[in-house]
Amino acid sequence: MMKQKRRHVTLEHVATHAGVSRSTASLALRGSSHISEATRERVQASMRELGYIYDRVAANLRSKDSSTVGLIIMELANPFYSELLVGIHHELDKFGKTVILGTTFDSPAIQERLLSTMLENRVGGIILSAVPGSSSEPINRFRDLGIPLVLINRKLQGAECDFVGVDNVEGGRIAIEHLIRKGHRRIAFLGGLPQLSTWRGRKQGYDEAHRMAGLEIDPTLVIESRATRQGGIEAIQKLLALPSPPTAAFCYNDTIAIAVCMHLQSVGLVPGRDLAIVGFDDIPEATIFSPKLTTVSSYIRLLGEHAARLLHARIDGADAPPQSVIVQPELIVRDSCSDPAKKSE
Repeated sequence: MMKQKRRHVTLEHVATHAGVSRSTASLALRGSSHISEATRERVQASMRELGYIYDRVAANLRSKDSSTVGLIIMELANPFYSELLVGIHHELDKFGKTVILGTTFDSPAIQERLLSTMLENRVGGIILSAVPGSSSEPINRFRDLGIPLVLINRKLQGAECDFVGVDNVEGGRIAIEHLIRKGHRRIAFLGGLPQLSTWRGRKQGYDEAHRMAGLEIDPTLVIESRATRQGGIEAIQKLLALPSPPTAAFCYNDTIAIAVCMHLQSVGLVPGRDLAIVGFDDIPEATIFSPKLTTVSSYIRLLGEHAARLLHARIDGADAPPQSVIVQPELIVRDSCSDPAKKSE
């Protein structure tokens, strides 16, 4: 026996079933305050009973403004992006926006495909953490189409759009100055890749703090890796293999810093005592791990909130040259940085 084809349920069917007009059903669907709660509940009950599925793409095509916003980030496994997502959602919920999420895993091909998908779904705007080294051409295409796009965390050369990020130079500088005040003179910079604008900013701060203190930089102490836990393990393994290891390490992010601490413990060393550690971002795990991580806070959720507000203003018609919102970082001192002299205690 052939399976009967399921009937496509329209808003007209829902309205008839609920005993209201189509316009009333539409208002109920959009959460309008112009109808009573009892009518809204009756319409929603009919939608559930009939199996009505809202065609948001079609609605966006009919409407001048889309209620959806695209968010494209590297991955959710990195706690930085999880916190960023919370900040963005928290702010966009105020404006009744729905977020369509895509993850690139730092692949230019995936980023290009996701941007095309966002266009096909008629999003009202996009927040993008750009893949390093990617072209600005697809970004500027959105501008030409009148679709607002905000870059977050990572800058992209040649992209003519709004940007929200942290002052990475200042963040790197205050991290190294803290270690120098503690008495450290050989300080490593672990993890991250030069293709990342965030890495270049933090490295500039690292260099400036050394120069201001009259300290030479040993290039063997700058070890690149992917900004992942595995990358952190690989970086600390290379560092410990050096003939003259440093007494402290500034890590590109907290994920790397925590991986470094875990590896030190696995080889019988004590993080904070045998190697002072400073991270970057202040993810929630920084206060859970032992020792609690000294880190530079980039106020991740605030970055997300700034990006969401800026994008909403653009969607709402704000007409001004591209803006850059730069959040000032703060050093959060915890337990992972002892003085070099205390190693022998």
